[in-house]
Amino acid sequence: MAGMTNATAFLVVRRDDGFGDVFALVPGQSYTLGRAATNSIVLKDDMASRDHSEVSFGSGHWRVRDMGSLNGTRVNGERIIGERNLSVKDEIHVGRTHLIFIEHMDQLPDIPTAPMDSSQGEAKDPDMAIRKRLGHTRFLTPHPPLAAEQLPSGRSLSRDLGILYRLAMDMAASGTNEELCQLVVDALLEATPAEVGAILILPARVSGRGKEPTTGPKSLRGAELEIVANKHRDPSVKSYQRVSEYVSNEVLGTREAILAEDVKSNRLLRNRESLSDIGVKSLICAPVMYADRVFGLIHLYSTILHKSLDADDLEFTVAVSKQLGGAFANLTRQQSLKNENRELRGQLKVESELVGTSGPLKEIERQIALVASTNATCLIRGESGVGKELVARAVHFSSPRRDGPFVCLNCAALTETLLESELFGHEKGSFTGATEKKIGKFEAANHGTIFLDEIGEMTVGTQAKLLRILEGHPYERVGGNVPIRVDVRVVSATNKPLEEAVREGSFRRDLFYRLQVVEIRIPPLRDRKDDIRLLADHFLTRFVRETGRKIRGFSDAAYNKLAAYDWPGNVRELRNVVERAVALGSGPTLDAEDLWLSSLSFASASTTTSAEFEPHSLEEMEKRHITRTLDHTDWNKSQAAKILGIERSTLDRKITAYGLKR
Repeated sequence: MAGMTNATAFLVVRRDDGFGDVFALVPGQSYTLGRAATNSIVLKDDMASRDHSEVSFGSGHWRVRDMGSLNGTRVNGERIIGERNLSVKDEIHVGRTHLIFIEHMDQLPDIPTAPMDSSQGEAKDPDMAIRKRLGHTRFLTPHPPLAAEQLPSGRSLSRDLGILYRLAMDMAASGTNEELCQLVVDALLEATPAEVGAILILPARVSGRGKEPTTGPKSLRGAELEIVANKHRDPSVKSYQRVSEYVSNEVLGTREAILAEDVKSNRLLRNRESLSDIGVKSLICAPVMYADRVFGLIHLYSTILHKSLDADDLEFTVAVSKQLGGAFANLTRQQSLKNENRELRGQLKVESELVGTSGPLKEIERQIALVASTNATCLIRGESGVGKELVARAVHFSSPRRDGPFVCLNCAALTETLLESELFGHEKGSFTGATEKKIGKFEAANHGTIFLDEIGEMTVGTQAKLLRILEGHPYERVGGNVPIRVDVRVVSATNKPLEEAVREGSFRRDLFYRLQVVEIRIPPLRDRKDDIRLLADHFLTRFVRETGRKIRGFSDAAYNKLAAYDWPGNVRELRNVVERAVALGSGPTLDAEDLWLSSLSFASASTTTSAEFEPHSLEEMEKRHITRTLDHTDWNKSQAAKILGIERSTLDRKITAYGLKR
């Protein structure tokens, strides 16, 4: 096999009768094991996870690491936590697959053999004798249906168990109630002489609308039943005639299965509606239930006297009904979890969804829809607080990678050494304080998306490593020598002009072009003021729910004040303003005086210093400043005095002295 000459070790699949595939291990490469086709060693094993474990070389040893698999990775029968060095003849258990680690092929252990028993022609063991080897069991082999003229003489227990076993496996693979019920009807007609079979369900429980299990059996009498699946042994008969409501109500009321033979002479069922009409000679009706919850009924009946249903058929039907009840409960639980997950996602919309109806926001949503289905890198630009991370999340959750991880990292919050460690991970002892191996953000985001905020703050050395990953090359952890490949989409963001950084030499030109495959620019909030009211209501709903405050909304004066402000801090500032107002507000609505807005001007210092000088007296400057402060606070004198740093009485005197009016 390829790479065999450079191999220093091998993984060999161990089987009961010998050995299987051989996988050569070459230093400098890591090998992942699992069911997914992207793994280095693909295992056709339903007990293995998609990405189960990893074998790599480092510090002079081959070692194995579990990758968070469901069933764990074991070495010589012992479940490993973290990493474990491998020794010759160690046996690695991944799901049902056993692999032996060796450094030379002659190190393979001998398969133990036992002496042959000449009388039986099979190998013997001191404690066990192998009489027969089987690759397929008859329990999974369908039996032909009973012929129309054949009587079920002497039921076979192994045959019934085989049908039940196959049915259990088929039911586990079904995804809907309809598919589940049809499987059960087919199995019942295969195992019993019944000509007709049907499953009838209480509609509220089929749809998952029943929030609580029924407490009393009498409450089920007279409930309307819905036919979910039915079948006639004669394929030409398409219609199904219901068994009487009396029988259904009796079973629903007592929650016990009924076997009725020779209906004409049965005092319990004599003269009941519909039974004589369809010529029923025998019938079985069994409740489908799990714990105390009834889901519906199984109906079986025969119209041929010499093919009557018997007690063994009843036993079998009850066994099937219990299996079906458990399967219904599992499907109902799964649907409940899906609904709960959908509801929780709806409650978290403020964290994961863009809010607004303005033209600029609609354009951003259009760009997201176009780019999400691709793997192109995205560069998101905009002022601080406009919601760049929200856009990155929208790109991820609208993409085929939505089921993968979404990992965020702020490049401006870490030093160069710590940033490399966070991005790429590090080996134990690679630097002071590295007391154990750490998985980097890129590994954590494998098959998902990584969001690099403030990308312009990344150092040139780290930029070079990032560029190699973007070009498809493997990378190594800090202090390591094992190449690591990842499948990650990179979305970056910045509030600085990267073009200037490129001209100054602080940002690599080639990385700039690689990041800017798709660029999404988010306008500041002052350029989409149509969204301010929707955003304010959105944040208000969230914080009212979190705090439990009884606040219904904003007053018109509050809305006007929000709309008149320039929002230098953008959406983040608006969120903080609403949160502060909810925390400190006392009335049923938030008024203008409940909204505290910053006195910071959006204009930059360069704009202020370059403005044309206007000669004014100090008195005139003070008058103008007091007037603008009062307008800013909507003539809330207490708030204006606090901003000006003077007493309220002093402000009143100056208003009178300057003749100021609202």
